[in-house]
Amino acid sequence: MAIDTPARAEPANAPTARRDFGLLWAGQSLSLFGDQFLVLALPLLAVTVLDASPAQAALLPFALFVPFLPLGLPAGAIVDRLPRRTVMLICDAVQMIAFGAVWALAVAGGLTFPLLFALVLASGCAVVFFQVAYTAYLPSLYGDPHDLHRGNTRLALSESLSKALGPMAAGPVIAALGAVGAVAANAVSFGASVVSLALIRHREPPRTATARERGWLRRDIAEGLRFALGHPILRPVLICGTTYVLFLSMVETSLVLYLRDVIGLSPQWIGVVVGAAAAGYPIGNLASTRLSRRLGAPRALMLAASVSVLGIVAMPVLGSLGGTAGAVGLVAGSVVHCVGEGAFNPVSVTLRQTSAPPALLARVGSVQRFLLWGAIALGSLLASGVTALSGLSAAVWAGALGTVLCLPALFTGGVRAAVLRKTVS
Repeated sequence: MAIDTPARAEPANAPTARRDFGLLWAGQSLSLFGDQFLVLALPLLAVTVLDASPAQAALLPFALFVPFLPLGLPAGAIVDRLPRRTVMLICDAVQMIAFGAVWALAVAGGLTFPLLFALVLASGCAVVFFQVAYTAYLPSLYGDPHDLHRGNTRLALSESLSKALGPMAAGPVIAALGAVGAVAANAVSFGASVVSLALIRHREPPRTATARERGWLRRDIAEGLRFALGHPILRPVLICGTTYVLFLSMVETSLVLYLRDVIGLSPQWIGVVVGAAAAGYPIGNLASTRLSRRLGAPRALMLAASVSVLGIVAMPVLGSLGGTAGAVGLVAGSVVHCVGEGAFNPVSVTLRQTSAPPALLARVGSVQRFLLWGAIALGSLLASGVTALSGLSAAVWAGALGTVLCLPALFTGGVRAAVLRKTVS
């Protein structure tokens, strides 16, 4: 992949890289598939089983992602000092227990909205450490940048397919077993991920031990922040991604209930609409490597972000047609958006992994997770507020139009210089 940053020597791939990546890929594919059941199940569980309002239901994504705000940066410093595979195992086990508890309490009739919020919040804390360890672990398997990008693309492809197929499968499951059954399926998927991680043979090479002297956490966090926010290309990519995710999360938080209450679709058709829309992700994933090699990472990021924003803005425009035409229009706009996002993500992840020194991988990743996933929490909170004040349609419109702001944020610094340099040449 053509990346406009200074090259650095990379270690060779791990001897068991192919086998261990296969286990990691399989386990995460199952877990990601199960996660998509929650896209439909959590808001429907809150509204139909617990009699929560749509504004309250919008707070559940907030509970899942708000831990990234207080924990995102410390997690990077902590994970850089721990075995990353072990961290992933513990975090997946915590999530399995949390959603298993949601299912058990719901079946027993003891689930309340505050308790559901608390369990989702506990799962969110585990997600913070898992995601930071997850992206920092893969470079220990693949030292070669092209193999690393291929691995990121395959993981992104699994996420894309889960977004396309998961909601489609969740609709019939919810119709047959209810939202509670979908939550149970997600808990089982985390169990499968725990098993796959336990079977991985590769162990990371020991990192140089650093004494945990007074103030080590603050200094480690500061070192990661300085690198990520001082990098000429990573900085605009992070600012762009934060802006984009903040407003996109308003759309995604509101979408399920928007389709039910405004468009008037049943759970089965909501699953079809959400899943069919995600069909654009694998197209973007598969195109990302070719785009990066032909255009270079900065220009590929600009093109992908522009396509994604175009699709998001089209969603409320076409959805306002109402009825079947509105549902079809939402799918069309979302497919375009997903193509752009599917191309953007593998390029940006590989760029971050190849730009950061190995000792800073988790900390640089934690800066990205802190900003982007923290923005999901804030966007969900904004969606809840806008929904309470002006309704679901207003939340979708505000989120879609706000994503436009990510484009000028991206076209700055090293990205702008690289794009203009290639254009002139």
